[in-house]
Amino acid sequence: MIYDVSVPLSSGIPTYPGDPEIEIQDWRSLSNGDAANVSVLRFGAHSGTHVDAPAHFIEGAARVDTLPLDVLIGEAEVIDVPHDLKSIDLSFVRAHFKSGIKRVLFKTRNSVLWKRSGSRFEQQYAYLDLEAAKHLVEQGVRLVGIDYLSIEQFEQEGHPTHRALLSKGVVIVEGLNLNDVPAGKYELICLPLRISGGLGDGAPTRAVLRTLDY
Repeated sequence: MIYDVSVPLSSGIPTYPGDPEIEIQDWRSLSNGDAANVSVLRFGAHSGTHVDAPAHFIEGAARVDTLPLDVLIGEAEVIDVPHDLKSIDLSFVRAHFKSGIKRVLFKTRNSVLWKRSGSRFEQQYAYLDLEAAKHLVEQGVRLVGIDYLSIEQFEQEGHPTHRALLSKGVVIVEGLNLNDVPAGKYELICLPLRISGGLGDGAPTRAVLRTLDY
C-alpha cells in the first residue's frame, strides 16, 4: 500500500508566519481562448510539505539540490506520539526510538491540524526538543520528519533544534500529513524540487510511504 503524506499546495493552506503566502494563478487558459492552460506559481521554499536542507540555517552547508538520494529514499519508522504530548522530549525518544533507524517520522496531534485549521497557522503545535534532536544525531539518524510547518517550538530563539540537526547534515522534512498512516516501518520516497538557484535552503516535496513486503 502507498500513502501520500504530502499536503496539497494551494492558496488555502497555512504558511509559517513571515513566509510568503501561496499564490496559484492562471497565466493562460483554454477558457479564455488560449492554446493551452498554463499556471503561475508563487510560494516560499518552505511551503506545505517541504525539505529543510542544511543551508537553511548553516552558512555554506549543503544545498537542497545536492542532498543525497539515499537519504531521501529508504526505510523509515513512523512513531506515534500521544496527542497530549506537545514536546517530543528525550525521555519519549529514548523509550520509542529503536537503535539503527536512519529515518524517523513523528506522527503527532499536528496531523489533525491539516483537517481543521483552514488557512490559520496554529502556534501550539507539537515539536521536537533540543535534547531529543541531539540524541537522534548521536544515534546516526539521517532524516527526521514531523507533521507541521516547523520541527521546532514556535518562536524558539536561535533555532537550536534546527541547528542541532542541520549542522550534522541531518535532513529535516516538515509539513507531513500522517493522519492515515499507522505507526511502523515503511519505505519513504521524498523528492524535493531540484532547485539550483537561490539560497538552497529548502524546497517543497512530494512524499510518499510504501508498506514493506516483509
